[in-house]
Amino acid sequence: MAFIINIFNQVLYYPLFNALIWLYNNASFSDLGIAIIILTVLIRFILYPLSKKAIQSQKAMSALQPKIKEIQNKYKNKEEQAKQMMVLYKENKVNPMAGCLPILVQFPILIALYRVFFTGLNPEKLDGLYSFVQRPESLNFIFLGLVNLSVRSITLAVIAGILQFIQSKMIMPKKTSGKKQGMKIGNMDFSSLMGQQITYFMPLITVFIALSLPAALPLYWIVITLFGIIQQYFTKIDKIDNKVIKNHG
Repeated sequence: MAFIINIFNQVLYYPLFNALIWLYNNASFSDLGIAIIILTVLIRFILYPLSKKAIQSQKAMSALQPKIKEIQNKYKNKEEQAKQMMVLYKENKVNPMAGCLPILVQFPILIALYRVFFTGLNPEKLDGLYSFVQRPESLNFIFLGLVNLSVRSITLAVIAGILQFIQSKMIMPKKTSGKKQGMKIGNMDFSSLMGQQITYFMPLITVFIALSLPAALPLYWIVITLFGIIQQYFTKIDKIDNKVIKNHG
């Protein structure tokens, strides 16, 4: 267990901690909130290839929903249904688990940042700094002179929840209108049901968790979610442009 903790500290905690302090000293105008935003954007750019692949996988899964429903209606045997699903995914080169990868990667980063914000930023205990990172005399926790990042913030928690809802809605496939939707609503497949639950419950969970943490964590979550929303928006625009080009080609 001690070995795992040491690996976690060396790979995640200390690099993030030192990066934040370096940014605070050199690029944030002595505002911890600005340093957090810069660090978050850097993390998001590092994870960009992974998150882009996940968005593409989510879009592909949405496009396959009609065929998935056909398989579910045609094959009532769960084992045969699962087999046909795997064939469908293989034929379309879709990995249904790819959408979970950014969450799995972000989770240990979130834990490391929790330690950084909650325990590592005590001005009297700024231990673990690399030799090239100057130890600041004090830390300014008041973001833009408005929000104290060392205590919880209801405002930032609610904003984080709203942005989480927007991002979830963007990922969800559009519902089909008309009688077909009414006929299938009582027979809703598991993936659609889970998607709806995530859309409406994840924002509530986000707000609940954010309210129990120092405001530095919700600020991180706001920036990384906003970045994800922008990325998904431009992915959608690119998709529309590609369709236009194909239609006029």
